[in-house]
Amino acid sequence: MLTQLPQNHIIKSIGLSFKLIAVFCLLGITAKSTIAQTPQPPVKEPPKDRNIKIGVVQRFGTKPTDKLTLKATDGSSLTLSFLTPKGIETANTSSVKLEVAMKPLPEPLLDERVILSNHRSFESAEDSANQWRAKGIEVEIAQPERWQVWAKRDVYKTPLLRRLLLESLQAQGNKTAFIDTKVLKEIPQAFWVLNGFRYNRNELKITASNGVIEVTEGANPTAQITRRYGGNLQLQTNAYGNYTLVNDVSIETYLRGVVPHEIGAFSPYASIEAQAILARTYALRNVRRFAIDNYELCADTNCQVYEGLTQVYPETDRAIAATRGLVITYQNELVDALYSAASGGITASFGDVWQGPERPYLKSVIDAPGNVWNLSQQSLADEQNLRRFLSLKKGFNEEGSDAFRWREETSLPEMTAFMKRYFQKKQSPLGNFKMIRQVQIVERSPAGRVLKMTVQTDVSKIDIDKDEIRNAFEPPISTLFYIDPVLNPDKTIKGYVFVGGGFGHGVGMSQTGSYNLAKLGWSSDRIISFYFPGTQLVPLDESIVFWRQPK
Repeated sequence: MLTQLPQNHIIKSIGLSFKLIAVFCLLGITAKSTIAQTPQPPVKEPPKDRNIKIGVVQRFGTKPTDKLTLKATDGSSLTLSFLTPKGIETANTSSVKLEVAMKPLPEPLLDERVILSNHRSFESAEDSANQWRAKGIEVEIAQPERWQVWAKRDVYKTPLLRRLLLESLQAQGNKTAFIDTKVLKEIPQAFWVLNGFRYNRNELKITASNGVIEVTEGANPTAQITRRYGGNLQLQTNAYGNYTLVNDVSIETYLRGVVPHEIGAFSPYASIEAQAILARTYALRNVRRFAIDNYELCADTNCQVYEGLTQVYPETDRAIAATRGLVITYQNELVDALYSAASGGITASFGDVWQGPERPYLKSVIDAPGNVWNLSQQSLADEQNLRRFLSLKKGFNEEGSDAFRWREETSLPEMTAFMKRYFQKKQSPLGNFKMIRQVQIVERSPAGRVLKMTVQTDVSKIDIDKDEIRNAFEPPISTLFYIDPVLNPDKTIKGYVFVGGGFGHGVGMSQTGSYNLAKLGWSSDRIISFYFPGTQLVPLDESIVFWRQPK
C-alpha cells in the first residue's frame, strides 16, 4: 500500500514541527549618496535596510553523508532554538554539528508532482509559469536542480487529479509535461547531539551573541568549505524532501558577501560602486524566486554569488557604504538589474536571451566609449555583418580581455554526448538519439544573439532556443557566435568551430566593460545610465515597487 507524501514534502519528526518567525531589522540609512544622478527630493523617512533570506546550503540531506558544523567566533556563543514536547527550548553552545540519517518509513510514501516545463533560468521559468496561469492552471516555480514549473501541489493533490491534468494537456498536444513519481521507503532526518542527547528535528534556528556564525560544509577535511555569515541561520525543510540552511541577514550586510565575489575586490572603484547598486537592486527585485521553499535567494550563479563575511575588503565595503540604499528604477519599479562577465562588444536585450516581455531599459548597446559600429544601419541579424563585427578587436570596452573574442572547436561525438546529458537532466525523451549529424543557426536577433538553432540527429530535428543553447552545447560561453563546419577528408562533417564574443548572457552591464569606463573616469551613475538607458538612480523608499506581475 502507498501512502501519499504530504504536499509540502515535509516529513515531520515524531510529529513535531514549528515555524520560527523571521525578524526583519529595519535600520535607518544615514549615509548620504555621493553618486546620485540628480538632486533627490527630501524623503520623509530614511530608506530601510531590509532583511533578506538566502539559501546558503541548498538541498542539505541529499546524501546521507552530508554534514554541517556551525561554530561561534571570537569568543562568542551560539543559541539554538528548537521544539521539544514541552515547547520551544533554547540552548547555548560553542558549536553544533548537523547531520542526516536515513529514517526508514513504516510504509512506502508516494512522492510525485506534475512537471509542466524545464528551464535553464528563472526568467524563462517565470514566463512559462505566467503562460500556464493564463490557461487557468495554478503553478509554482521550483529548482530541484534546473528551474521547473510545477502544477501547484495544493491544487493537484491526488494521483487522480494529476493524471487527469496530464491527460488533458496531452490531448491538447503538449509533449513536455510529465509526472515525476518516486516511491520512498526512507527519508532524510536531520539531527544533532547536544549534552549527550540526540535531537531529531526538521527546524532549528541558530543565533550568535556577536552576530557572526562560522559554517563548515562537508565531512572530508580535504574537501570542506568554511564560510562566515552575519545575521541568523535557520535549518528548514524544502519542497524536495530535504533541507535548506537559510541565512537571514540585512541587505547591506548581504552585499558585503556579494560585491567582491561578483565584480572583484580590486576593480576600478566606480565599477565597484555600480556593482553594489546593481546587486542591491537585483536582490530586492528577486525576493520571490524561492517562495516554494520559504526563502528568497540562493547563494550561487542562479542568483548572485554570496560568500557571507568570509572575505570582505575595504574598497568593496566603502562602495557599499557610499551607495547605501541606492537602487535603480524604471517607472518607480525596481529594474531587472542584470549583468554578466563580458558582452562581446554589444549587450543583449532581455528578449534575446529569455522568454517574456521586453524590458524597455534593457536594450542592445554597443559596448564601447566611442562610435565603432552603427547598429541601426548594420544589423547583426545579418550573418555577414556579424562576422565582420566579431573580427573587430579595437575600440571596445572589453578590448584585450580573454572573453572578448573566443574560438572553440568540437567534434560531432563530443556534441552528441554533451547534448544527450542535457536532455537527460531535463528528463526529456528528445535525448533518445545516437548521433548528431548537422547543426544550423536559423535565427538571430539584431544584436547578433542566436535565437534558435536546429540539430539534425539520426532520429529527428530538434530546435534549441535562446539561453538553452548554452546548456545544450558545450563550446559557446555566450550566444553571440557563428559556426563553421569542420570537414573530414571525404568532405563529411567532423564537427564544428564556434567563433564568438562575450561570456554569460550579455544582458545589462558588462562587468569587464565597466572596468574600462571607470578607468576612463566615468562615475558609477554614468556607467549605470550607459547600460540601463532611461532608468533612475534613487534612494530606496516604501513607494518603490519591487516587482510587478507582467500583464
